[in-house]
Amino acid sequence: MEAVTPAIRIEGLSLTFTQDGRRTEVLRGLDLTVARGEFVAIVGASGVGKSTLLRVLMDLAKPTTGTVELSPDPDAERPLALVFQDARLLPWRRVLSNVMFGLEKSSLPKAERERRAMQALGLVGLSELAQRWPHQLSGGQRQRVALARALAVRPAILLMDEPFSALDIATRENLQDELIRIRRETHKTIIFVTHDIDEATYLADRIVALGGKPGEVRSVRTIDLPHPRRRGALALQEISMAVKADITADAPARDDWVI
Repeated sequence: MEAVTPAIRIEGLSLTFTQDGRRTEVLRGLDLTVARGEFVAIVGASGVGKSTLLRVLMDLAKPTTGTVELSPDPDAERPLALVFQDARLLPWRRVLSNVMFGLEKSSLPKAERERRAMQALGLVGLSELAQRWPHQLSGGQRQRVALARALAVRPAILLMDEPFSALDIATRENLQDELIRIRRETHKTIIFVTHDIDEATYLADRIVALGGKPGEVRSVRTIDLPHPRRRGALALQEISMAVKADITADAPARDDWVI
């Protein structure tokens, strides 16, 4: 059996905020290992700590207890890159310049930064829009540019914080399929936060369900179904229903399930 190389190892992670003298425990006792090249979806209700977990991984929030260990990927140039819910493009920069933004602090010459940005735009299917302004793009195109900006820095791990939630259904489904293709071509490790369980079952290799206040791991379910998957397939519906039950249940965290 081939050894699994971990990309992320989280052990006993808890996070408590203190504001105005009041302590709020957001996350409690999270344990999770993500393999290199794996696609893991984090699901749960609003306020359960999904986005906070990404902030911890990005080192934007410090855990109160526990550890987060990232394993270096020799083929990557940065450990992490984050794609937000909104594209956060700079309106005074053209598309190509927006994608190059994350490379500006590197030692790469401008020609190489431009080449990499164009390569990333080609990966998301927007090469022909390189000289457009953000206001000339649709919502889906703006999210593609944001994804290209993250890919251009060549991260080991791609973090995505509900990146398609503001889009219409048709655009959202199209971008889901595009993400599957990009993942297949780049072999990126992806951690994808979403409140849409059907989206998670369509995309991910595993689903981590968070529930409760503070947020705890209620279940980790492996989806042993190959891509391409058929939307609305009975097997996916059954997994979605099970995950919904995990999130809403008051039971303690459960062991890994394979569906």
